[in-house]
Amino acid sequence: MSLRIRNLRRDTFKSMHVRNFRLFFGGQLISQVGNWLTMIAMTLLVLKITGNGLAVGLMAACQFAPVLLFGPWAGLIADRSDKRKLLFIVQVIAMFQSFALASLAFMHPTPLIPLYLVALVGGFTVAFDNPARRAFVTEMVPDEDMNNAVSLNSALMTSSRIFGPALAGVLIHFYGYGWCFLVDAFSYIAVLFGLGMMRTSELRPTPVAVRAKGQVREGLRYVRTVPELWIPLVMMTLVGTLAFNFNVVVPLFVEKSLNGNVSQFTLVLSAMSCGSLVGALSVARRKSISIRDVVVASLVFGAAMALFAAAPSLGFAFPVAPLVGFGSISFLTASTAIVQIYAAPKMRGRVLALQAMVFLGSTPVGGPILGALSDAWGARSGLVVGALACFAAAAFGLIAGRRVLAAPVQNDRMSEVEQDLPIELLDAGNDARRPLPA
Repeated sequence: MSLRIRNLRRDTFKSMHVRNFRLFFGGQLISQVGNWLTMIAMTLLVLKITGNGLAVGLMAACQFAPVLLFGPWAGLIADRSDKRKLLFIVQVIAMFQSFALASLAFMHPTPLIPLYLVALVGGFTVAFDNPARRAFVTEMVPDEDMNNAVSLNSALMTSSRIFGPALAGVLIHFYGYGWCFLVDAFSYIAVLFGLGMMRTSELRPTPVAVRAKGQVREGLRYVRTVPELWIPLVMMTLVGTLAFNFNVVVPLFVEKSLNGNVSQFTLVLSAMSCGSLVGALSVARRKSISIRDVVVASLVFGAAMALFAAAPSLGFAFPVAPLVGFGSISFLTASTAIVQIYAAPKMRGRVLALQAMVFLGSTPVGGPILGALSDAWGARSGLVVGALACFAAAAFGLIAGRRVLAAPVQNDRMSEVEQDLPIELLDAGNDARRPLPA
């Protein structure tokens, strides 16, 4: 039994043997906990000031609108840049943004419009950080560990959700909202230290895209020709717009539908995150990802959302919350892994920026819609709409991907020769290498 446990641990955490990835992982773990302090504090502070679901949705829109508007260009910059240096610059800007939020929160009364404007600045840092950070993961580990590193990176984001919301609840209750932003600002020191301590000679940088006209359009054309890329992206658009707006719907659901308070909301979110961690680690052990995995995860996520919406009380909501977390992170991790592994190295930044655009960038569309819907019909209706979106995404993936559902995406990079081929020839080569459906 002990041998089995050791093998399980080795398979689940095998990419952690890489020193650079350990530094990245440790710094991001601390920083992501801080990010959740800011996200929870901003949501609850706006809800306290306005008591309005639409206002909460507009805050979410400010946080992620730059991802929607500038995502493809941010991905192109990631493809053209040294990703480690780009991440360092973005993290410094994000640190000062958190200090600005803390200054506003310590004012009495807290001004709402400046809060929205500073959140908008944070949205720009997210737009540039997301594709660069996720593409950088693949430069730290060998090819055979890429899927594991991608999944552990998702597990990292998930584990931060376990502690971040609970810590935010404690800080808000005893000290106030400003301390959440202040702690987040200082948490960036960890990620900056990790980036600074890396051995650049051990990195495996992908070729930097040369400057040329039409590179954003080239990325869009490339995605359209690869089913393993565009099918998960369309699914993510549906699910990201209407199901992943937890920061809008869940506090309204807990406080207004279940008569809970701030502390109970953060505990529900932490319980949800425990399930998310299990889901991320389960995906980390897989050696291949297919569209079928994304479809199944979407179905599980939708079923969990429907069950959560039916919760008659907090006592019922707490045990269901981990199922929602498990389904949500399983979908997110599977759809991220298949995109991150299958994208050509020179296109990876642009492809990941497109995914961030349809996932995070869809929040400015879905957030206000779900906020207004929750105001009019109750927060349960927002959860039901999210569940239906997951089911619709699964149906689309099943129909559109019927020819490639049984073809696992193997974790193999293209050769240097293939990286220099025209996109049209790359697509033909990918189709030739893709295993036939069973």
